[in-house]
Amino acid sequence: MKLNFKIFLAFLLVSVLAVSCGGTEEPVVEDVDALVTAGVGTMVASFFETQTAAVTPATITPVATLTPLPTFTLYPTSTPLPLPSPTIIFYTATFSIPTSGIPTVTGTLPTATVNSAALANGCNNLAFIRDVNLPAGTVVGKEEEITKTWKVQNIGTCEWKFQYRLAFLSGDDLRASGDYIRKQVAVWDWSEVSISFTSPSKPGTYTSYWRMVDGDGKMFGTTLVVSFVIQ
Repeated sequence: MKLNFKIFLAFLLVSVLAVSCGGTEEPVVEDVDALVTAGVGTMVASFFETQTAAVTPATITPVATLTPLPTFTLYPTSTPLPLPSPTIIFYTATFSIPTSGIPTVTGTLPTATVNSAALANGCNNLAFIRDVNLPAGTVVGKEEEITKTWKVQNIGTCEWKFQYRLAFLSGDDLRASGDYIRKQVAVWDWSEVSISFTSPSKPGTYTSYWRMVDGDGKMFGTTLVVSFVIQ
């Protein structure tokens, strides 16, 4: 490379001298060092222009542009919607009672019958179960010896004693006598109680009411009824 460069400088120098010597004017002797320096400068400038032209922007491979990553956007926290408060609606109904066309109650109103099953006396009480004989409306003969019997239950809280018996309450007096039970009856147990009498001699319907009494003669429990017919 150095040898070629020197040959190039010598050729350049000779060319410059030839141009300088031509013509009719007196040759001008120039400084050789100045000519060499000028020739070298021209060559260097030509060399760099050639190198600059060789490297064009088309030959430069562009550097890939980095695409920025997408920015993550945080979604806002969802806020629950408030539930509507229940609404209570009250409806008012108006009723009108007609004042015409309503029947008028006439006559005597019936009297409420007392539930004798609740007629306890202290711890004693009695409930009627059924008629053992002589149901209501039975026809009997005149001056006939009759024993009327009922089936009853002790619904009190005390035991019935031997001296408990039936006593006349009201109605037709049959001149009857209540028989003593002559036994003990525990609470919730049942027993049969009776009265004995002689039927009247006159025809008609007879009804008599009786109740149980304790040893002191205090009545308690359901009222028992005997009713019969004499023809």
